[in-house]
Amino acid sequence: MNMVKIGIIGTGGIARAHVSAYRKLPFVQIVAAADVIPGRAREFAEREGLTDAAAYDSHTELLAADLDGVSICTPNVSHHRTAVDSLRAGKQVLLEKPMSVTLAEALDMVKAAKESDRMLSIGFQPRYDPNMKRLQEIVQSGRLGQVYYVETGGGRRRGMPGGTFISKTLAGAGAMADIGCYSLDMALNTLGYPRPLTVSAFTANHFGTNPLYHPEANKFEVEDFGVAMVRFENDLTLQFKISWAMHMDTLGATMFLGTDAGLKVTPAGSGPWSGVWDGAIGSMTMFHDDFGGHTSTEVPLIGHQLNLFDEKVRDFAEAVRDGRPAPIPGEQILIQQAIIDGVLRSADLRREVSVQLPV
Repeated sequence: MNMVKIGIIGTGGIARAHVSAYRKLPFVQIVAAADVIPGRAREFAEREGLTDAAAYDSHTELLAADLDGVSICTPNVSHHRTAVDSLRAGKQVLLEKPMSVTLAEALDMVKAAKESDRMLSIGFQPRYDPNMKRLQEIVQSGRLGQVYYVETGGGRRRGMPGGTFISKTLAGAGAMADIGCYSLDMALNTLGYPRPLTVSAFTANHFGTNPLYHPEANKFEVEDFGVAMVRFENDLTLQFKISWAMHMDTLGATMFLGTDAGLKVTPAGSGPWSGVWDGAIGSMTMFHDDFGGHTSTEVPLIGHQLNLFDEKVRDFAEAVRDGRPAPIPGEQILIQQAIIDGVLRSADLRREVSVQLPV
């Protein structure tokens, strides 16, 4: 069996999850780690028991090593440069979400992947829930008829992060990019990633900038709430809403309305940090007419013991080993980056804007 040699770029909390997942794969060897903070990569390697891994203070040094692929676990602002450099160095890339800070960066990353003939896979582990796959099968089977309206998003009663997440320069966006990207991927992947045309949006940060609710209120620069109406080709409309904090228990279920049936989907989990699509499906109900009346059918959920994060890392590693395409290609996620870009532009201009995508 050929060993897949992996490097870890960025050694914060999410990097530990990557190491844990890779360790479960007998064909993977973590050979290097890098972090811009001097000495941090060496501390990480020692703490994680990576005794044979080299440690570097820059990703460019790591990329000069003998590697097949990298996991990029850096803050959002570093995603673009690190991913492009990795692709141009001939490495396969697994990049944590969100894909980038700006749409221009996302376009550049996809271009670099094509030019280097290397994969750029984005880390959306909820796709690996068997029930998420069942949802996609139901919608794409045509059982709903023509899907004309989708409502998705989620909200936490309280769940605002701090640090790099609340800096516009470092994160690009707040709740929209942090947890909203999961909601968008859940809906758009189910629909086959249709092409968006326009966005009309509103955002706010009433909670993040209030010291009663956030300890770093004076540093809070991004949105903690957003809502948008997105128009797509083929007469499809999506309402997207997301919140890090609110005086409400939920922003509602995800809904797919079709001409023949509708589907209501709720996320799994409970508590103040739940209610968003960064995990599994809690329930699915189909609403349809049958036997001359209104009928609803509970869709049985598939029981499983999968660790979705581990499945994401495994799929990437196997794709590297087997020469398969990117499991979650950057070309797809580019579309949601364009939507988030449109949300922020529309909210700033207070009017509808066109979604800017290459032909």
